[in-house]
Amino acid sequence: MRPDDLPRVSAIAARAFGAPRPPPDPEGAHTLALFDPDRGAYAHGTVIAGEAELHEIAVEPGCRRSGVGRAMLAAFLEAARARGAEHAHLEVAADNAAALALYRAAGFTEVGRRRRYYPSGADAVLMRATS
Repeated sequence: MRPDDLPRVSAIAARAFGAPRPPPDPEGAHTLALFDPDRGAYAHGTVIAGEAELHEIAVEPGCRRSGVGRAMLAAFLEAARARGAEHAHLEVAADNAAALALYRAAGFTEVGRRRRYYPSGADAVLMRATS
């Protein structure tokens, strides 16, 4: 992802999540940010000290359920491994069934919860996978 991609990334986030989100910093020292403009998707997180943390995957609503999210997750994990990550971490709302299924299919397992973490009252499910 390049800095000039940020307006499109922000627009995808607004449509995917129903509200604007701050864009990732694609030039941060530990940032791993991927953007697929043709498929309307991005993923971003960090990789540091052998650990990757996925902060967000967003897919245009019209492109969902077509494997784009799965491809972005796989690309993120592959790029994280290339940077030396041995484990990957993320958190997801407990009521986000589609995301939970995606992450479980990719080998993530629940390692904890933050009760009533999100404004909706949903728990945050903490997940981890070994690269």
